[in-house]
Amino acid sequence: MTVTLDLEASTSDAPTRRALSNLSLAVAKCKKIVVVTGAGISCSCGIPDFRSSDGLYALVKQQYPDVVMKGRDLFDASLFRDPTSAAVFYTFISQLKKSIDVASPSPTHRFIKTLDSKKKLLRSYTQNIDGLEERVGLIGTASQDAKSHGKGKAKIKTKEVRNVQLHGDIHRVRCTFCSADFPCTQEYLDSFLTGTPPDCPECAARSSARVARSARALKVGTLRPAIVLYDEPHPLGDDIGTIHSADIARKPDMLIIMGTSLKVHGFKKLVKDFARAVHESAPSPAASAASPLKKNAKSFAGKVIFVNKTAPGSEWDNIIDYHVVGETDRWVEKVIDDWKKARPADWEVQKTLVATGESSTTSTFHVAKEITNTIGLKSKGTSRNVGQASSWLTASEQARSERMTASARTCPRPRTRTKSSISPSLFLRLRLHPASGREADAITPMWR
Repeated sequence: MTVTLDLEASTSDAPTRRALSNLSLAVAKCKKIVVVTGAGISCSCGIPDFRSSDGLYALVKQQYPDVVMKGRDLFDASLFRDPTSAAVFYTFISQLKKSIDVASPSPTHRFIKTLDSKKKLLRSYTQNIDGLEERVGLIGTASQDAKSHGKGKAKIKTKEVRNVQLHGDIHRVRCTFCSADFPCTQEYLDSFLTGTPPDCPECAARSSARVARSARALKVGTLRPAIVLYDEPHPLGDDIGTIHSADIARKPDMLIIMGTSLKVHGFKKLVKDFARAVHESAPSPAASAASPLKKNAKSFAGKVIFVNKTAPGSEWDNIIDYHVVGETDRWVEKVIDDWKKARPADWEVQKTLVATGESSTTSTFHVAKEITNTIGLKSKGTSRNVGQASSWLTASEQARSERMTASARTCPRPRTRTKSSISPSLFLRLRLHPASGREADAITPMWR
């Protein structure tokens, strides 16, 4: 049974507010989260919609007033059978690409990147073709960084892919004949805007080389946007299937679905596969009843969360656990706020201190690196590289360490410090020996 939680009601309804806070804590606790997204997460990015009076389709109709096409027809593979429909498609894609180029990633895109930075994202899957995930640092299946370039067909480096682009990428084009793909340059966009597809440069080069040898010319294919239309196979279908199977085998502990109506058949199957795997990872009722007060990561596992303004269909009643009614941007901002309040240690800043100065009396320390993500880093009593010390310090502790360093310079050989001379947390985290010029051990306790 799906539980419905309204973001608007959370301000006045205590049970709803408490349930949403529990969901936020569940996100913070889980470690293998799969995120599945649709067009709804890009609505706040500045990309015009298709159907409004000033939408993209209205702009295309001005250029082709006599053509009657439905919205779905613009993304159906059958449009290539008719030259006029194909011309409308190329013009529409050109206008859409220009809008996407000036758009900015939304808070939802940045939230997915945060999950990845915190080592909690198993993988992101998206129906979107705008490529905004890559702008926040999530390498997609269409990215050249995710492909191994050797002899033969390029292969996807599964470990490098953080975002699976189920419907392709509008920022690339591919040949309809040889399947070679290229970045979508301004030259290609200008050609698409007129409704004419440009020739494939690779096909043209091979044909020209044969003609130069007095051989017969080869067929030259045309370029098209590298997006996947309805009733069209995905060029990377086998690779995506491999990634999907690998992620299922890794037993994800949470599924977050955002900004999609869950209408496309293949997409629905993917979501159901992940939901089944997530529910299988949930703790048994007996284990939960045995320790009802123990809020560990496992007790929060096994939830399927759907964030969208419209409710899912009845077929999802036993699949989706929670339907959060509202905008995805607002929900992810609430999750981040609740996460920071409940688990502030996850957001501590790690600083690396590097010793500077040539003599023992002039040695000081300066911050060489700051890392906001400290999740997954373990403090072990092992030595560090010479001249470096890592510490997890608050602002007050950092100021105190600086005062201690200044005091050490005036007294090069101080007496042995006792526990009472500094706070326990600083005592355990930082040991500085500027007078001796030896390595500053950031983690080893002082009594060792």
